Amino acid sequence: MVANPSLVLKKIDEIVFETPEAPEISEPTDVIVQVKKTGICGSDIHFYAHGKIGNYILTKPMVLGHESAGVVTQIGSGVKNLRVGDNVAIEPGVPSRYSNAYKSGRYNLCPFMRFAATPTSEKDEPNPPGTLCKYFKSPEDFLVKLPDHVSLELGAMVEPLSVGVHACKLGSVKFGDTVAVFGAGPVGILTAATAKTFGASKVIIIDVFDNKLQMAKDIGVVTHTFNSKSDGDYNDLIKHFGEQPSVVLECTGADPCVGMGVNICAPGGRFIQVGNAAAPVKFPITVFAMKELTLFGSFRYGYGDYQDAVNIFDANYKNGKENAPIDFERLITHRFKFDDAIKAYDLVRSGCGSVKCLIDGPE
Repeated sequence: MVANPSLVLKKIDEIVFETPEAPEISEPTDVIVQVKKTGICGSDIHFYAHGKIGNYILTKPMVLGHESAGVVTQIGSGVKNLRVGDNVAIEPGVPSRYSNAYKSGRYNLCPFMRFAATPTSEKDEPNPPGTLCKYFKSPEDFLVKLPDHVSLELGAMVEPLSVGVHACKLGSVKFGDTVAVFGAGPVGILTAATAKTFGASKVIIIDVFDNKLQMAKDIGVVTHTFNSKSDGDYNDLIKHFGEQPSVVLECTGADPCVGMGVNICAPGGRFIQVGNAAAPVKFPITVFAMKELTLFGSFRYGYGDYQDAVNIFDANYKNGKENAPIDFERLITHRFKFDDAIKAYDLVRSGCGSVKCLIDGPE
């Protein structure tokens, strides 16, 4: 038996280390990845603190983690595009190959999705394993090879960047758009970076924490920042930005942000809802209708989004770190060894001001 050290959420407030058996290749297209870097996501913290997110309810233990990158250690006989030793980003959700959503090209909406570290509703099935372990099994087509100058740490950030890529594609963000992003957490900042990469001429990010707004500005993803707690109301935001944005990307799910987003959006604009809310929110439907806005819901990521996220990192660092237009690595504020993974979760849960916390894979 090959040991597979793993970080397991047993129940609310209880995370432990366990050592189950490592996965084995069972299909010709299977790949075994030794996980090297994993980011902590807000959804991990929700399950840790509350045991549920929406309809996903923790009723049995699960291995945590879904933002990961690692090194290929084994490949099945049918694997064609990867080799042992390749660095890869792991796309953590695998749909049913027989669902209508998969066949129609929208596999992120598959009702039978097996998504890492997300509870299953099937009583007789174990939860899909997360990636905070030594060895993780994935189909070849849900792994993206990392270019030589894209580090494994950046590889672990491909997952949240893909969320931004998917949202910007849905909203058809294009050259010359003016964009407002609500929320300066990892997803908000990476969504702003995507909008900039897609050609937005101006990007403003809105939050209530000045240190997060400053980071977004320092790493080079925005042209403007706005503190919605101290800088005024939506009229002040429009005045500060100089115009009404043609696109709003709402990454918080917070009631006030949704309302402000609708109020600032230009007539005929696009409003993309990226963030989730714990409860129903108020929505200024009259303003929305009178402006003839278009509303998009954005969920995770779909075909091509992971590859496009890797391509963004690739293009950004092709001339070396010192010449990179966006300093993505600055988002990583904390790094932990695997043996200290529980401390990492407690730190992020405490709201200490971390932006992106990474955990090394087991030695």
